[in-house]
Amino acid sequence: MATSAQTSVRLGLPVEQIPQVTQRRARQLQRLGIRTVSDLLRHLPARYEQEQAEGSILDLIIGAFGSARGEITSTRWIPAAARRRTGRFEATMEDESGLLHLLWFNSPYLCDQIHPGMVVRVQGKAKPHRGAPQMINPRWQRLDDQDQVEPAPERMRPVYPATEDLPSTVLERIVAELLPLVSDQLVDPLSEPFVRDRRMPPLADAYRHVHAPAEPKQALAARRRLAYNELLLVQLGIAMKRHYSRTVLRAPALTWNDAIDTHIRQRFGFELTRAQARVIRDMALDLQRNRPMNRLLQGDVGSGKTVVALYALLMAVADRRQGALMAPTELLAEQHDLSLRRMLEGSNVRFALVTASRGAAGSAKRAAVLDRIASGRADLVIGTQALLTESVRFRDLAVVVTDEQHRFGVWQRARFRSGDSSHQPATATERFCPHNLVMTATPIPRTLSLAVFGDLDISTIDELPPGRTPITTRVVGQDKADEVYRHLARCLDRGDQAYVVVPAIDASGTESAAQLKSVREHARLLQRQYCGDHHVATIHGQLKRQTRQGIMERFRGGDIRVLVATTVIEVGVDVPDATIMVVEHAERFGLAQLHQLRGRVGRGSDGRRSLCVFIAEATTDEAARRMKAIESTTDGFEIAEHDLKIRGMGEFFGTRQHGPTALRVARIPEDLDLLHMARRDADTIIDADPELQRPANRGLRQVLLRQYGETLGLVDVG
Repeated sequence: MATSAQTSVRLGLPVEQIPQVTQRRARQLQRLGIRTVSDLLRHLPARYEQEQAEGSILDLIIGAFGSARGEITSTRWIPAAARRRTGRFEATMEDESGLLHLLWFNSPYLCDQIHPGMVVRVQGKAKPHRGAPQMINPRWQRLDDQDQVEPAPERMRPVYPATEDLPSTVLERIVAELLPLVSDQLVDPLSEPFVRDRRMPPLADAYRHVHAPAEPKQALAARRRLAYNELLLVQLGIAMKRHYSRTVLRAPALTWNDAIDTHIRQRFGFELTRAQARVIRDMALDLQRNRPMNRLLQGDVGSGKTVVALYALLMAVADRRQGALMAPTELLAEQHDLSLRRMLEGSNVRFALVTASRGAAGSAKRAAVLDRIASGRADLVIGTQALLTESVRFRDLAVVVTDEQHRFGVWQRARFRSGDSSHQPATATERFCPHNLVMTATPIPRTLSLAVFGDLDISTIDELPPGRTPITTRVVGQDKADEVYRHLARCLDRGDQAYVVVPAIDASGTESAAQLKSVREHARLLQRQYCGDHHVATIHGQLKRQTRQGIMERFRGGDIRVLVATTVIEVGVDVPDATIMVVEHAERFGLAQLHQLRGRVGRGSDGRRSLCVFIAEATTDEAARRMKAIESTTDGFEIAEHDLKIRGMGEFFGTRQHGPTALRVARIPEDLDLLHMARRDADTIIDADPELQRPANRGLRQVLLRQYGETLGLVDVG
């Protein structure tokens, strides 16, 4: 690369502007989430493979990475039948010890670069082929004067997370070329004594060693430093938020006494479990303070979290203020709206429902709802992320409940702080914030909650309401489908109802209906072959709100006996007579999602046993582990631990769909010692400098806000 190109490479440079990266390669990098040079350096090797030192062809070890040099004795291009530019380029290389076959796919340009008589060095994994070793897509280098070229030494070869069209070897080459050009830009936000006291390498050394380690110990030390950096930044963000919440944010102190408690409980019509009562007591103590509650409520499916959330909302209403409940889907918001209205039937509580499809933006219907919220004529406001739009203003918002916390980023919780109670102006030193309760039926492993939700107080409902019976779970192959549906038909004959979940609304793409079952086709099949006079209906996210509500009411009333659905019924749907669930293509769903789906049955209190059948063809090890885990336990906390082990940190909260995870290098629970160290260090730093404004900490502040500000909801902090 030219000197001018060298000086132009900066950490923030977009990958499409890197001189040696083509536009096509840039698009491939972007699909991996790599958009800048900095992203590229933070795309760390997943593992390393030992590459033997350069030797003769005879010295190559089958199955291992090695290096050899020799003379090209023959070449040929074999095009694919359809297109000239696809095919394979084959070459033969020889030295004094033997012959090596070389093969590159879809590389016609090599016809002009590699030819007989040329001396080259190749590096790659050796495989057996026709009595001699072969390398597929090896790295190669032309040797004009082989006597002056040093033999390739033994080394640890980094293996990067890659794709079929962007192999690890290409990523290795790009990183190797860029790292020397930008390593001096890697300014360590931590002081040299601070790093030395923790027996860690400086940041620039850590990046150099993690991408090109000389030995395993060096790679481990480098990864440990980068994992610590990540955990420290996250813990600093959590500590900043905690300090900010305690010293700057102010919430309304709600009234609570025996009369209010009795009045709210009478609305439920049933006795609370001991776990529910314990959580409500802790929550009520929080809500009486003017420091905003920031509590995570976790409990297994069917444990009664919604009742606890309603208690908090009714404390706001009892104090003549407003409460809001935000759900991740329109169907769940609609179900909450219906169920809460039924529970509060005959009361003076006024409701409003806000979703994207309920009244077009700017319409009179929408304006009327927004006016009721802004004027305080709506006590409980239920909605989706539509509640976060600028048009939704509350008169006096006191309590916010966010359902299914893992579906929302932390920044979305913070949005409710931005002046929703406009009639209460914030002072120069204080800012209004409603009390915050987030709840999830996907229990959070304790180590993970420390890493990501350290700013939240955690409450757990660890028992089910009386009368609930365990759900029997079975995992079967597609060959058992007929037997499963004949059993389902017998359950319908005795008065039960059933869910059948399939992954698609319609067969589409390259997968036919026979390969991937869809809502509409599968419903017709069930009605025709198994269900007879029992009414089969379908529900999915593309239906209009009124249609969805009508279908759910008819299913709840028993008119519809089988509901064929996509995962829109994953959470929030509560039909006591539904005792059987069948999930088709279960291998396509995540473990937490399967557990949530299973939680739609077994919700009656009459002691009837429920059955959940997962029909799956687990063709990968990960899918097989998910199926084994879901069949082995119905305990959501065990499921969460299994899920964390199978998917790891990066995917636990569905981050592929919901924004970047805060942790990319650190692994929990393996790095638990680093997590505790980072937590202690972060608390010490923030206690002394709450906003990281001291000169020694300004570098930390800049990195923290740049890398994790939005992910951790720090935009409004400091």
